[in-house]
Amino acid sequence: QVHLEESGGGLVQEGGSLRLSCAASGRGFSNVEVGWFRQAPGKERIFLCSINWKTGSTYCRDPVKGRPVQGRFTISKDNAKNTVYLQMNSLAAEDTAVYSCAVASALGFPFGDWGQGTQVTVSS
Repeated sequence: QVHLEESGGGLVQEGGSLRLSCAASGRGFSNVEVGWFRQAPGKERIFLCSINWKTGSTYCRDPVKGRPVQGRFTISKDNAKNTVYLQMNSLAAEDTAVYSCAVASALGFPFGDWGQGTQVTVSS
């Protein structure tokens, strides 16, 4: 089992940026898909982006219909630090949520080993 810990959340004004981190301990990341998700109050958790730890291949999906993620959200990894990042730019109030990371054996498979999440609040 891998233990995940998110950090980097906080309060930011609209138009601002944040970089979230997902650090792995325990058995660490190996041949897995690492995903970022978010859950706003009263809403279901939704997928944002994922990265394949072995190949570096990335995939992102719009969290808000009609509002592209790519160009606003970028996922990356640092092998030496066993950490996956989510860079978020041009933040808007609707991006306010708890952001969490998790792992899956491959893209399309269920995610698990969830971290505790980090709160992102965007003020208008």
